[in-house]
Amino acid sequence: MVAIRTLAAGGIRFLLLSAAGCSLSLLAAVLPEDRFDALYHSYDGGGVRINGPSILARKSIGESSSVSANYYVDSISSASIDVVTSASRYDEERTERSLGVDYLRDNVMMSLGYTRSEENDYLANTASFSISQDMFGDLTTVSMGYSRGWDTVGKRGDEDFAEDTARQNYRIGVSQVVSKNMLLDLSLETVTDEGYLNNPYRSVRYLDPGSALGYSFEPEVYPRTRDSNAFAIKALYYLPYRASFSAGYRYFTDSWGVRADTYEIGYTHPTERRWIFDITYRLYSQNHADFYSDLFPRQQAQNFLARDKELSTFSSTAIGLGASYELAPGTCSCIDKGALTLSYERIHFTYDDFRDISNGGAPGEEPFYDFNADVLQLYLSVWY
Repeated sequence: MVAIRTLAAGGIRFLLLSAAGCSLSLLAAVLPEDRFDALYHSYDGGGVRINGPSILARKSIGESSSVSANYYVDSISSASIDVVTSASRYDEERTERSLGVDYLRDNVMMSLGYTRSEENDYLANTASFSISQDMFGDLTTVSMGYSRGWDTVGKRGDEDFAEDTARQNYRIGVSQVVSKNMLLDLSLETVTDEGYLNNPYRSVRYLDPGSALGYSFEPEVYPRTRDSNAFAIKALYYLPYRASFSAGYRYFTDSWGVRADTYEIGYTHPTERRWIFDITYRLYSQNHADFYSDLFPRQQAQNFLARDKELSTFSSTAIGLGASYELAPGTCSCIDKGALTLSYERIHFTYDDFRDISNGGAPGEEPFYDFNADVLQLYLSVWY
């Protein structure tokens, strides 16, 4: 499923960034450290289960370059509300492989990357390039990036079905040291998608007096282009006792009429016994796409049709807890240092115009849908 693939890909990207120890400010003048990460993550919510391991390794070559590689296997089992009401439950596996190269020259960092993701009905390829530079006495870092993706969408049970999707992503960001205790990060992202953008398995429903349910289903129809823009700002403030507080906001808008806001705050507290504890809170809300409806008045009511709950009006709240333990130096003679990290996040989704038709009821009067999701992340990081 396209939506599940996006969810899984987004989860592993977040996990890899966490494991890599990415801070608010991306330091262009320092190569990433040699390290190895073994990760496992699990998502369980709304009838969807996603879990799998990942291996990430990075190694420097001389003093000016480094290479990285990642291998990730995603097992997906879905009996979501979309599936049980208009299709059948399914299980599948997604495999992702990534390669990256970083090159440092003076205070300029250039990076190249390639990712290939495969599953039985979806093939995704992405190539990326980014460049960043420190300036003004290393107090400011300016970064730019571009990535291009070319995907092939398939359909189980139909070997002749094959649709192409092209994606382009443009990014620019500025990280600024505001004071000795505060960092500020600003970023702007533009994404253009073209081709087959909907899910070949998902359907919309429409009023049908001739049906015993009072409604029937027909396939979704999406526009073949989508442009989106996102602006984000995030601040990190270091407290006197080595702890830190962070706050961020992200605004998203697209050509389909979706508008979204994300607010996030976090607190990190280290102890003298090699432990670091984190707590985060995130609030997300969006309005529905222009061509979305939970129940259309008739068959082929308009040119474009969608009933994907991710294009509906909904909000979510998430509370996350994390704990990291730094391994003592000398634990193993073959490594410089290491850390073991466990994090858990509880997410609650509330939908304002997507109804749970699995519980029955008159068409258009069913209860609105909501569910909880649990996200677990565990990884071991080793520096060598």
